[in-house]
Amino acid sequence: MTTSLSLLTPSGRLTLGNLLGALRPMAARLDDPGSRAYYGLSDLHAMTTPHDPALLRARTTEMATLLLAAGLERATLFRQSRVPAHAELAYLLECTTHTGELARMIQFKEKGRGVGSTRVSLYTYPVLMAADILLYRPAVVPVGDDQRQHVELTRDLALRFNTTYGEVFTVPEVATPAAGARVMDLADPTRKMSKSADAAGSVFLLDGPDVVRRKVARAVTDSDTGPDAVRADRAAKPGVTNLLEVLEACGGSASGIATYGALKAAVTDAVVAQLEPLQRRYAELAADPAYVTEVYDRGAETCRHVTEPVLAAARAAMGL
Repeated sequence: MTTSLSLLTPSGRLTLGNLLGALRPMAARLDDPGSRAYYGLSDLHAMTTPHDPALLRARTTEMATLLLAAGLERATLFRQSRVPAHAELAYLLECTTHTGELARMIQFKEKGRGVGSTRVSLYTYPVLMAADILLYRPAVVPVGDDQRQHVELTRDLALRFNTTYGEVFTVPEVATPAAGARVMDLADPTRKMSKSADAAGSVFLLDGPDVVRRKVARAVTDSDTGPDAVRADRAAKPGVTNLLEVLEACGGSASGIATYGALKAAVTDAVVAQLEPLQRRYAELAADPAYVTEVYDRGAETCRHVTEPVLAAARAAMGL
């Protein structure tokens, strides 16, 4: 039995990019009869930068409901903060981590750039991420380039702990997953679509058809009006390429499309068709919040049962 583990941070609102690049592959992994899936909301990670408590609570509830609406109910769904072992193991691992290792983390450097001061949790959150992984003892961790450095740190900490205190953790291998849909920002196709609420180029999963139409209509293309203007070329035509990839990922086809107007109309129709069943299911679940709470409470209980032996072994190995 293999373990599949994915956590999403409720630091913003889920986008079309999250659906196509993350949620859809997560749902596909549930079809593997030899895999046990743990999918969580890493709400503790959402506190590494200044946040509004009420907004965090609302975003967590929305994201929890969307994961169910996206068909992930067969997985063990949980909130990170409801499984105390995550925070406790993070501290134990901090006792084996060197400041130089954390200071080299690229995301910490990027988020701290130009900021007068940052929270200590932003500096140490890669250790919490390591705890998230090691508690479930996965043999392999699929990871994109933006998180590879953090998973490499996880491996280093697991090896160091096992060498210093005794064999407790499975040292996971790093795997590069098969390329999934990579949806770029409609307004700036050189960067990924963002969960940030003020991202004008992001299509959020709960955007209505009129909002989707307006955002796609404003999507960046270029000034090319030639007969082959509608073509994929990531370097020369990033905006058009992004629209073509979104269209294909949503089940549409660019066959016969010769103008940007026709392309945007086709993309709009495909995206709306992709979001409509998810939004309908979301509305049903949002009308029954007790059920959503029950699913995540049950998942957290399962995770507490799974993680407690790992935490107990780590505590004992360190002399506690």
